Amino acid sequence: MRFLRLAKIFSVAYRHGIDELIVEHEPTGRLAPLFRFLHLGRRKEQSGAVRFRLFLEELGPIFVKFGQVLSTRRDLLPLDIADELAKLQDRVPPFPTEQVHGQIEAAYGRPANEVFAEFDETPVASASVAQVHFARLRPEDGGHEVAVKILRPDMEGVIAHDLALLDTLAGVLEKVWTDGKRLKPREVVAEFAKYLYDELDLMREAANASQLRRNFKDSKLLLVPEVYWDLCTTTVMVMDRMHGIPISQNDALVAAGIDLSELSRAGVEIFFTQVFRDGFFHADMHPGNIFVAIDGENKGKYIALDFGIVGTLTDVDKNYLAQNFLSFFRRDYKGVATAHVEAGWAPPDTRVDEFEAAIRAVCEPIFDRPLHEISFGKVLLRLFQTSRRFNIEIQPQLVMLQKTLLNIEGLGRQLDPNLDLWTTAKPFLERWMSEQLGWRAMLRGLQQESPHWARTLPQLPRLMHQALQREKKAELAPILAELAATQRLQNRLLGLIALLLLAFLAIQYF
Repeated sequence: MRFLRLAKIFSVAYRHGIDELIVEHEPTGRLAPLFRFLHLGRRKEQSGAVRFRLFLEELGPIFVKFGQVLSTRRDLLPLDIADELAKLQDRVPPFPTEQVHGQIEAAYGRPANEVFAEFDETPVASASVAQVHFARLRPEDGGHEVAVKILRPDMEGVIAHDLALLDTLAGVLEKVWTDGKRLKPREVVAEFAKYLYDELDLMREAANASQLRRNFKDSKLLLVPEVYWDLCTTTVMVMDRMHGIPISQNDALVAAGIDLSELSRAGVEIFFTQVFRDGFFHADMHPGNIFVAIDGENKGKYIALDFGIVGTLTDVDKNYLAQNFLSFFRRDYKGVATAHVEAGWAPPDTRVDEFEAAIRAVCEPIFDRPLHEISFGKVLLRLFQTSRRFNIEIQPQLVMLQKTLLNIEGLGRQLDPNLDLWTTAKPFLERWMSEQLGWRAMLRGLQQESPHWARTLPQLPRLMHQALQREKKAELAPILAELAATQRLQNRLLGLIALLLLAFLAIQYF
């Protein structure tokens, strides 16, 4: 099956003339004779950018998502290719109307006209895994305008085949590429597979949306649609219809009175809030999933859509990342190097001073420069080369965060090429670190633990009595030997009890 899928990929690539693109952009020229032989005089009327998009579309959801990520990298791609790949964000060819009605009837056991008062059969957006239709609830359900997301039929088989192929290719990389084991490609594929399969369960997506909405309740920066749980299944999701302008339409945003510079700064703050405050972040933030509200009190707020892929971070991950970001923003390259070693990402015998010097050589040139003068693609490439030199291990659990950072850069570059990312992010991170490590963090920890102390303190005398009773049953010599230790234990416990009582009282009054 994998061989058949691989054969199909080569067949589709040949049919769309992808070999011509390889010949045009392959830097060494060594592959040109082979591809010219295979070309056999074919001529393609469509541009290379269009053919590349059609190639990805035909191969299915995994390749479409690859194109979505590429579309945000206008500093790495020719503009014609970036513009064409942007169509993958919400303009993938829709599946037929009869299949739409079939999915709805299978989900609810009744046709669409019995579930909704109105249902628009023309999809407003069609993406790689699902498509969206506008509808209106029946009066008895509130009569609200809603967006209905419907899963594409028979997705599991196609995705399983593609992921199996990717896993095979990753296994080959680990064996034949010198950096294969260090970069853990099979673990990266497994992490990507987990997120991709999560997208096939719309109940999980509805839960993600609900969590993000709760995290940003009453936020001045971000709106998240409300989910209608009674109408959600694994294949159909119903949520509020959100009104706004796609974030990719700069001219329309300006005409509506939106300050693009302020909008770009708000986007950075939203990202860092999700990552460091909540440890729960929207991990598919390409322009097709972000709108901007333009009416009433919500004017200028981001609107988040499509919650199929989210990322989560542990407290250890958040602290590690925050230390690295802050050290980086302060140009404390020794701090960055030390954090890598302490986190176990770099071998323990790494020369911190040498690693520090290597990081400085990569990062120092980009400071104090506007975003449009910085190619993060080139910076990432140099960091990759540096990590290879020092045997730094890639952490698969952070792959989605890395992808989201690329999306954020693409959005920031589009809205405000002069955005100073460092100045925008540094105050937020400093405030977050203060809350994590300062007296507020200590007080918050005491408040969180106080319920456990309230249960444990009354039990201490009984536990001490039981321990002494067990000692009485032992032989005399061990008892005598333990008496002094028991007395010391009692003194320590009494001191601990006093300290805990004082802390408990302080919590109640503060």
